[in-house]
Amino acid sequence: MMTPPKAEKRPYPITLHGDTRVDDYYWLRDDERLDPDILSYLDAENAYTEAQLSPQQPLRETLYQEMVARIPQQEHSVPYVKRGFRYQTRYEPGNEYAIYVRQPEASSEQWDTLLDGNLRAEGHEYYMLGGLDVSPDNQHLAVAEDFLSRRQYDIRFKDLTNDSWADEVLENTSGSFEWANDSSTIYYVRKHAKTLLPYQVYRHQIGSDPQLDTLIYEELDDTFYVSLEKTTSEQFILIHLSSTTTSEILLLDTNGVDTKPRIFVPRRKDHEYAIDHYHQHFFIRSNKDGKNFGLYQSDQADEEQWQELIAPRSDVMLEGFSLFRDWLVVEERIAGLTRLRQIHWHTGEEKSIAFDDPTYVTWLAYNPDPETVLLRYGYSSMTTPSTLYELNLDSGEREQLKQQDVKNFTAEDYRSERIWVKGRDGVEIPVSLVYRADRFVHGANPLMVYAYGSYGGSMDPAFSTSRLSLLDRGFVFALAHIRGGAELGQLWYEDGKLLKKKNTFNDFIDVTQTLVEQGYADAQYVFAMGGSAGGLLMGAVVNQAPQLFKGIVAQVPFVDVLTTMLDETIPLTTGEYDEWGNPNDKVYYDYIKQYSPYDQVKAQDYPHMLVTTGLHDSQVQYWEPAKWVAKLRELKTDDHTLLLYTDMDAGHGGKSGRFKAYEDIALEYAFILSLLE
Repeated sequence: MMTPPKAEKRPYPITLHGDTRVDDYYWLRDDERLDPDILSYLDAENAYTEAQLSPQQPLRETLYQEMVARIPQQEHSVPYVKRGFRYQTRYEPGNEYAIYVRQPEASSEQWDTLLDGNLRAEGHEYYMLGGLDVSPDNQHLAVAEDFLSRRQYDIRFKDLTNDSWADEVLENTSGSFEWANDSSTIYYVRKHAKTLLPYQVYRHQIGSDPQLDTLIYEELDDTFYVSLEKTTSEQFILIHLSSTTTSEILLLDTNGVDTKPRIFVPRRKDHEYAIDHYHQHFFIRSNKDGKNFGLYQSDQADEEQWQELIAPRSDVMLEGFSLFRDWLVVEERIAGLTRLRQIHWHTGEEKSIAFDDPTYVTWLAYNPDPETVLLRYGYSSMTTPSTLYELNLDSGEREQLKQQDVKNFTAEDYRSERIWVKGRDGVEIPVSLVYRADRFVHGANPLMVYAYGSYGGSMDPAFSTSRLSLLDRGFVFALAHIRGGAELGQLWYEDGKLLKKKNTFNDFIDVTQTLVEQGYADAQYVFAMGGSAGGLLMGAVVNQAPQLFKGIVAQVPFVDVLTTMLDETIPLTTGEYDEWGNPNDKVYYDYIKQYSPYDQVKAQDYPHMLVTTGLHDSQVQYWEPAKWVAKLRELKTDDHTLLLYTDMDAGHGGKSGRFKAYEDIALEYAFILSLLE
């Protein structure tokens, strides 16, 4: 039997507010990722993981083949039309990456290839397309590509008249860019070289040396992120400046190459807004009058002149909107579920789109033409594969354009439910459930509980092809809509952040216990999974209630919260102060220390655990999970399996490619299923 790696202890004291924490594994940090001792340790952990999971290798292969077999080898998207061309995305047999094609709208002849992701990825372990856009004159293609998995995108240009790539490369961008209307100017966002914060907007002329690019805007507040978007009218490029609680938008005229950005509404603390522009009017989604946002119309930025279209409501979150010539379409969330509502500009007529499943998600699809009466929207549930519909806004007639093709799947075999669980403080927490009907036995099924619960991110109950491999083996899968997400509105988010963060962890534990009590699980076979901030959730609940779980999968977990939030040189730290708090303030220091998983590891029994990370992760640095596992190995009092798997080629999102990503899922599922034996 192979013994687990044991990391050397090299005490590193960190003192603040009169409190000294000794970090024995701080040495596992290497920003350059070149230290041979560290790489050797990570390799040893990987070798140990492979050795421990080697008996499950046939199961891993079976799971992988199952998952891949559900996906059609050949798949084409529903085309859309923009500026006289029809666009489509294609996967051909054996392809890991998409091929992007177009043809003239008036033609049904051969499609021209804009970009073949498979050719672009050749020779690289990782490839991610961050953005692709054709210039307004249809002559040039701009693409943002990441070859390292650090979310640092290089922008390149292709001349579509002769199918040739230009020499210039715009390096270290966020992947956010927009064309000016002259088709020879592009605006893009550059990242800070060390912190990776997107903080500068540059203007580039096609064919020129990027060294000569003009700085248009630089954000000096390192709690704000910068991104770009073009309005529906195509008259403005919006420079979005956003912290987790505050927004500001600058306007750039897309027709003037030398224009300077002008502020729409100056930032003020806790005011969040988003805008669009169409038919000479601005449309503003703002929380100025209520936390769940209202919608306003104006022909100028002055807030005194804003006309209220939709008032903020305490029970409905306004999440987005789309503008059409005759109709306004809004995305809303009520009682945790999304809905679409259409409102006629002239008559005021309102219609809602009805759905049948007890728990589901719907969303506005890509609708590039505001002059049409045809709306495309998506729909999915835990038992309904992703479906694209086209709705005639005038007549109400609906056509299904495409449904995700899932091989070896019969929807009627599965059942989904939505229940409410009372938390320890009396709050009602929504939970979405799915299981295979013929495998469900009251009190006898293994249970997988999944959640995120941070940043106001709503975990919607969408379909998953890979999840079927658990359901078909008798699992009940639960999606816990815990506080810290925004499923029940802005207050739901605020009740799970900063000095209320522990509500997130308590909700997850309360949901899990209740599901066992109500017979959705065999108490001996309860599992949990979460990634990134959801990995923090995993770390917190295994410290707090380890006896509840048989096994845990923590994907790229954010577990060293206190040390990371004290280090402004680490990418994204400063932008997170409004989420977790700034521990330079003793109040936040003391509170974060109480739940930070790395600081709270103790001498107790822990469940079986698989922890995953990526060496090049820019969101959660690899050393956080590595240190956490080392400390768990030192202190835990059980003989349960504890594994660390580091993908030496990947970052926060794991492996790239259509099929490769399932290798990671197969590994995680094999680990979980082995614990049923």
